[in-house]
Amino acid sequence: MAVSKPATLARGLAALLLAAASASTAPAFAATPAPAALGPAVLDPAALDPAALDAAIAARPGDPVAGAVARVTADGLVWRGSADDPVSGRPVAPDAAFRIGSINKTFVAAVLLQLAAEQRISLDGTVQQYLPGTLPASFTLPITVRQLLDHTSGLPQAVEGPELEGTELEKRDGLIANRFAIETLDLVVQRTLRPHPERGLPEAGPAFDPGSEQEYNNFNYRVAGRIIEQVTGHTIREEVTARILKPLGLRHTEVTEGRPAMPEPHLAGYVPDSADTPTDVSEQGGNPESMVSTPADLDRFLRALLDGELLPPQQLHDLLTLPRDASGRLVPVRGAGECLFGPDKGRACYSAGLMAVPLRDGTVLWGKTGHDLGYSDGFFTTPDLRRRLVYSVGAGSGTPAPALRLAATTFGPFAP
Repeated sequence: MAVSKPATLARGLAALLLAAASASTAPAFAATPAPAALGPAVLDPAALDPAALDAAIAARPGDPVAGAVARVTADGLVWRGSADDPVSGRPVAPDAAFRIGSINKTFVAAVLLQLAAEQRISLDGTVQQYLPGTLPASFTLPITVRQLLDHTSGLPQAVEGPELEGTELEKRDGLIANRFAIETLDLVVQRTLRPHPERGLPEAGPAFDPGSEQEYNNFNYRVAGRIIEQVTGHTIREEVTARILKPLGLRHTEVTEGRPAMPEPHLAGYVPDSADTPTDVSEQGGNPESMVSTPADLDRFLRALLDGELLPPQQLHDLLTLPRDASGRLVPVRGAGECLFGPDKGRACYSAGLMAVPLRDGTVLWGKTGHDLGYSDGFFTTPDLRRRLVYSVGAGSGTPAPALRLAATTFGPFAP
């Protein structure tokens, strides 16, 4: 554990959000009214409790057999902590790198929102417009870029990863053995929309009418990545690096493009094989959007994103807008295990690249979770940016207990 007090500069997220909301007729950005969301996030300067955070990240019976790393910022004070790797017996550096999983969606969304600010795309422009011929004829309704970003597109779930056969235990071994595979965005699009044409299988169709429901779906961001490539003529790596990583000085963050090697120091990620033996899967392939980062870099990105350093006010407002129906109510969510907290549970909690998580005191956290093979990650902040959490646990299933303890210790209880 380490605690320090760095030089910080906050530009007042609350003012930016309210200004963006008043300048636009788009729906409100939070599931609860703005005063309730912003008001309670006033922190006690002495509220950072290093001993409690040390206890939260420390391994307990029943935890995943894996190490962990985390960073918490509260009113300018920074706590850095880690839990030793129980498989190798080695300590984990508090600044260890890890695979960030779907936190990469926030980077992709930021690039698209910057392109929108530059008027190179429109969030209300369509997939059919930017990627003509990509969607099968069964998609008769237009799907907008905004609907990709907030998971209301109605596209089918992504078909990714190896096609595994055998029992669930045998599939573990297949997943481990095939972890170095690299899937291009075009391959994911083809496998999802037009699976095995040589077998005469039908093309995929919409799961629901665009804009009517929300369903978390990796495929939305694979298509969004293709739009970035098509509009800019550059790879995801090139755009993320030029627009985000270099300007913010994120020297320990990389779009890996399937490169398996991990930097040092790094958190090892584990998957149990068919004999339930933890197997180090830190080195793996992925897709053109796969990324590696560190707690400090992700904290810097989250602060810059919500502090207006990367996005103008209108695009910041777009980033934090939850999808609503014609009556102004949040659209319903498909799928168990999504949007489970607060008075609007069961309704949209994903915006254009982030998710909203209400706390019991009325504060709405903004952030994102992520999973890669062997990794479970997250980064979240209060709206005023005064309290932030970044974590990674070297086990890729669900939200591990150490992550839940860290979140509860950092922010307090979630809304029931």
